[in-house]
Amino acid sequence: MANVAVVGAQWGDEGKGKIVDWLSERAQVVVRFQGGHNAGHTLVIDGETYRLSLLPSGIVRKGKLSIIGNGVVIDPWALLEEITQLGGQGVAVTPENLRIAENAPLILPLHRELDLAREEASGKTKIGTTKRGIGPAYEDKVARRAIRVCDLAEADTLLERIEGLLVHHNALLRGLGLEEVDGAALHKELLEVAPKILPFAGTVWRELDRARRGGKRILFEGAQGAMLDIDHGTYPYVTSSNTLAAQAAAGAGIGVGAIGYVLGITKAYTTRVGSGPFPTELDDETGRRLGERGNEFGTVTGRKRRCGWFDAVLVRQAIKVGGIDGIALTKLDVLDGLPEIKVCVGYRQGKQTFDHLPALPAAQAAVEPVYETLQGWQESTRGARSWAELPATAVKYIRRIEELIDAPVALLSTSPEREDAILVHDPFAD
Repeated sequence: MANVAVVGAQWGDEGKGKIVDWLSERAQVVVRFQGGHNAGHTLVIDGETYRLSLLPSGIVRKGKLSIIGNGVVIDPWALLEEITQLGGQGVAVTPENLRIAENAPLILPLHRELDLAREEASGKTKIGTTKRGIGPAYEDKVARRAIRVCDLAEADTLLERIEGLLVHHNALLRGLGLEEVDGAALHKELLEVAPKILPFAGTVWRELDRARRGGKRILFEGAQGAMLDIDHGTYPYVTSSNTLAAQAAAGAGIGVGAIGYVLGITKAYTTRVGSGPFPTELDDETGRRLGERGNEFGTVTGRKRRCGWFDAVLVRQAIKVGGIDGIALTKLDVLDGLPEIKVCVGYRQGKQTFDHLPALPAAQAAVEPVYETLQGWQESTRGARSWAELPATAVKYIRRIEELIDAPVALLSTSPEREDAILVHDPFAD
């Protein structure tokens, strides 16, 4: 009985929310292990739409334990707002169904202000962050000056931590010509929010160890995607954390051997939000059609996503570096009605060819896609729940993708509704 990690195999926004929700029915514990409230998952359950940013997708399911691991950076005010929002939709979030790692670092107001100031000052070189303080919070974690959830429990220790933090940040703010942070005011803010957050805090690694030893199925839920990984993505246009499945172990506090199956989520085409290279981007009517039919707007920011053809080179690379065992292919129905569909099978730059996306940013921006053209289909695939309901040309498209990316399709999603899916291989069965 395998524990499963679900990760994005493109630039995020692949439809992980629905897949995690679909798989959570088979799991008892659902864990977020990296990122922050810059991530966004949309779930549609019995006609009700839930938009999650920080909370694991399992939170909307009764009888499931949701965990926010130490690899996540937590904005306590955003978390409480999300809990309140879900409460208004009839989902009660309590310490019985949500646990937060006591050693998880916090996102503070100063992180948001710094994130915004940096983006505005960057001009044409801006990364395209969500301006929610994610990057600066991770910087403080690595620099060993972060305020963590456990620090909220001791007022005097918290004040010392704040004073140490502001030695760095106030110097930085002065350099940017911004107002310095009042340590006493920040201390007061955190003491006010502490009683609302601390009841959820706990020794998450121990709870996960008990769950594993007790034979419970654990689902690890990633945010963003492989090409936004701080090490393996399109650097510097990446997020501030490792987004690969390997991070699930470190970001939750569990041994790597506990993860038995890695499911990579990928759209049947490609999208990206923010700045950075995108070899198969379509700035034409087809690209606009994909965006409109796929409702390609960010769950968190509402930003319009850039759209393009499926990039098999990029996904194959994500599969190799991420240890992905199989993929869940989403939004196949968005391609319905296209006379022909292109798939990127390689890159070229002048006379040079590539079978991977090179690491050098200039090369990433300069490569051109080499396409293979496949026949489209005119029938609808939306809502299909068996292979027999799919057009033959749609099946051929899927099979060709499997060949090109060196991985099987384990699950096929055919609409936002959770039951509209074709299960080829149950990840929990391994």
